[in-house]
Amino acid sequence: MANNRLYVGNLPYAVNSDALKNMFSEYGDVVNATVITDKHTGRSKGFGFVEFADEASAEKAIESLHGKEVDGRALVVNVARPMQPRNDRQDFRNQR
Repeated sequence: MANNRLYVGNLPYAVNSDALKNMFSEYGDVVNATVITDKHTGRSKGFGFVEFADEASAEKAIESLHGKEVDGRALVVNVARPMQPRNDRQDFRNQR
């Protein structure tokens, strides 16, 4: 499993994907940075993901940014875990 994809939580809601990429780019080559948004409102959900070209850069970013305060919020930065299936959702498509 590659450890170059990071979860970034407790983001200020004003941070967008470009700002997230800029925040992490000083630690290495950022391949992708995405802030997760609500599909209905477009508003940030307060977390995102950053993917580095290599694990060493990702590790430097974790060491430097985990717990760092940005706009009054302490960032949570760690290696992203694979998405797990969610069993708590009902399938509304088949209900009428």
